[in-house]
Amino acid sequence: MSENEQMGKDETQPAAGEQEQPSVAAAETVLDTTAATEASPVFQEEAKAGVDELAKELETVRAKAAESWDMLMRAKAETENLRKRHERELENAHKYGLDRFVNDLLQVRDSLELGYQAAQDESADLAKLREGTELTLKLLTDVMDRFGVDLINPEGEPFSHEQHQAIMMQPTEGVEPNTVIQVLQKGYSLNGRLLRPAMVIVSQSA
Repeated sequence: MSENEQMGKDETQPAAGEQEQPSVAAAETVLDTTAATEASPVFQEEAKAGVDELAKELETVRAKAAESWDMLMRAKAETENLRKRHERELENAHKYGLDRFVNDLLQVRDSLELGYQAAQDESADLAKLREGTELTLKLLTDVMDRFGVDLINPEGEPFSHEQHQAIMMQPTEGVEPNTVIQVLQKGYSLNGRLLRPAMVIVSQSA
């Protein structure tokens, strides 16, 4: 390549320092524009409004969180109080659940004591003592009925494995096999639940 051609080519290409000048200038322009924007009263006012809005939202969230926490603590306290009250009621039910039954039973005891005192008199009327005993027995039966205690007296009825306890089998004429012919001890149930089976003698084929 000739010297003239080389010189022409060098003249058409800018120097390295000359290529960087437009980029630096553009960057400085952007920075100046940004700084001017941030320094403007409108921008500052909008920024302040945004900060104030965020502060209000934060305060609202904090208030709701505090309210939710308070509600949680109240619910927890109410649940604890309810649990303690149920425990007390259950304990009282175990301790005093028989109050009414015992109060009614005291009447029976009073009647028995009166009958016993009357029987100590040598001139006591046997018929009156028997009548007093019958009244006391009826009083006891009424108390038991009020509290769901039922008598099991199955004489003449078919034998039941669920409610009766057979002491012995006895050949008996004129009676169907497996029939209760004698009750040695009466049974009782409480609200349909067996407390004590009746002890019975059961018939069998002669």
